[in-house]
Amino acid sequence: MLVNGQQKDLAALVTESDVVEPITIDSPEGLAILRHSTAHVLAQAVQRIKPQANLGIGPPITDGFYYDFGVDTPFTPEDVKAISKEMQRIQREGQRFVRRVVTDDEARVELADEPFKLELIGLKGPSTGSGTAAATSAAHKVEGASVEVGEGELTIYDNVSKDGEVVWKDLCRGPHLPSTRLIGNGWDLTRIAAAYWRGSEKNPQLQRIYGTAWPSKDELRAYQQRLEEAAKRDHRRLGKELDLFSFPDEIGSGLSVWHPRGGIIRGEMEQHARRRHIEAGYNYVYTPHISKEDLFLTSNHLVTYRDGMFPPIRMDEERDADGHVTKQGQDYYLKPMNCPMHILIYKERARSYRDLPLRFAENGTVYRNELSGALHGLTRVRGFTQDDSHLFVTPDQLESEVTKVLEFILSMLRDFGLSDFELELSMRDDEKEKWIGTEEFWDYSTNALRNVALASGLKLTEVPGEAAFYGPKIDLKTTDAIGRVWQLSTVQVDPNLPERFGLEFTDKDGQKKRPIMIHRALFGSIERFFAILLEHYAGDFPLWLSPVQVMGVPVAEEFADYLDDAVAALRAVGVRAEVDHSDERMQKKIRNHTTGKIPLILIAGEQDRAAGTVSFRFRDGSQENGVPLAEAVERVRRAVEDHALVSSAGDLQTAGELA
Repeated sequence: MLVNGQQKDLAALVTESDVVEPITIDSPEGLAILRHSTAHVLAQAVQRIKPQANLGIGPPITDGFYYDFGVDTPFTPEDVKAISKEMQRIQREGQRFVRRVVTDDEARVELADEPFKLELIGLKGPSTGSGTAAATSAAHKVEGASVEVGEGELTIYDNVSKDGEVVWKDLCRGPHLPSTRLIGNGWDLTRIAAAYWRGSEKNPQLQRIYGTAWPSKDELRAYQQRLEEAAKRDHRRLGKELDLFSFPDEIGSGLSVWHPRGGIIRGEMEQHARRRHIEAGYNYVYTPHISKEDLFLTSNHLVTYRDGMFPPIRMDEERDADGHVTKQGQDYYLKPMNCPMHILIYKERARSYRDLPLRFAENGTVYRNELSGALHGLTRVRGFTQDDSHLFVTPDQLESEVTKVLEFILSMLRDFGLSDFELELSMRDDEKEKWIGTEEFWDYSTNALRNVALASGLKLTEVPGEAAFYGPKIDLKTTDAIGRVWQLSTVQVDPNLPERFGLEFTDKDGQKKRPIMIHRALFGSIERFFAILLEHYAGDFPLWLSPVQVMGVPVAEEFADYLDDAVAALRAVGVRAEVDHSDERMQKKIRNHTTGKIPLILIAGEQDRAAGTVSFRFRDGSQENGVPLAEAVERVRRAVEDHALVSSAGDLQTAGELA
């Protein structure tokens, strides 16, 4: 329940003056409580089976939970089955979750055999006074650790049996369900993995067990069906099946190569985005992949993100004939960001208020030294291309320019078939030591972003404390065809880099003033956006994006020449079309190209050749016969031009009518 806005256990004492609100099990807060309670049962079950296992952390996460353990040997599938059965026994025992406040010293005594828990107590620091804010901040730096400590007081939850005996305990902030029995049967353990303690490869490697929990068995089954559908749409599998991209071992982990068909889709994406950007007043720039160290020291990337950057490349050293160094070398770095180089373009000459807003765009490839365990297909790679834009504006242009940016982003994403959006506004909170800039700047910049977000009519969630230390931002999220939410575009207000690089413009009054910089990544990265689209469409790309838009299949070999002429007419108007000249039977060819996600199959036999017509077969299995060739070419051309989603005869007929 919520008591004066704070989550509490149902056993908490309340007064008549308290404002009490229920937390339903199907609400986001209720699901988190259910999942965290299930994680505790998982941890208890593991320690019953493996008493020497040390406890890490066990937070709720999107659609589930996990718990980390320090064990001598990795968990096996057989271990997970045994743990699952033990969890069921714990549920049937109906243990109560009982909250208890403890001091740091008391917690250290009770958890003396749990080294990872002891470390969390140390992170928390003092439980009162000025240490509380710092403790909260420190706890949040540990993935999931905020479920353990950081709320101003330290608590342990005892699992109490029906006869009143404490049978297990865990350091935890809570709250929890009243009883293990209330967890129900809507849970399952899903997978095992390795994870470094506190997310650092310098720390011990723990074993992680993932699970999911839902209010009912039916909701669990629905979730499992969604997972099955997601597995069918996995972009890594589709990328291989459709021959789109790969990750050769000879090149290295997290570095992709694009095959011809994947390259066609990527090229269409980039070319469409380029046309739209130029129409919207953006100027394309080009920057190198590598730079001297000083650039990233000035931008502070090397200080803040050193662990995420590739090691330096030592260059420019010179030696004399005797091998003595006559000129010291310098360190160069692969760029992790494009923004410092765009800033240098701005700084190359004097700027006036008449030049602003100034909009730079680049498809710039950047490099991040991601941990190998974090790599995941095209969605998490070491080399990727950002459709990066940086806008330089005067303070009074901020709101109007962000409005244009957001409208542009939404329009572009709709071009690619996405339509379900919501916004998240990341703001600062009261931890004033974290933030730079004046109160005035934070007020007007945050209000500007809020006004833009509200005017969009989209759902807006405000998140205090999640802003960058130098300015607020808007994140746009989209929901795909199977209900998954993806974070895509970001609009970040930044007065910090203009200050660090000393950027100026001459205002109307002749005074030198500092511009504000807006970072804007529309796709995020082209690789990740491609992966999202591939899964959204399950490989059935819209006609305009499909690598092969039309495949000709003759009824018999004698009609292949006629189809060659038809395909040549399509190619002449820019349609990507081919004819299947293989020895397979016609029905086998149609099955192959349907499986290969070809949107339109063009069929011709004796009747078509005699009448100068063709027949279309569509994704939904329907067919339209006897279409005059010139009309067929024009309808396909117009459907491609209009970015029509052609899945049936009616879709293409509509495109023909528009023509």
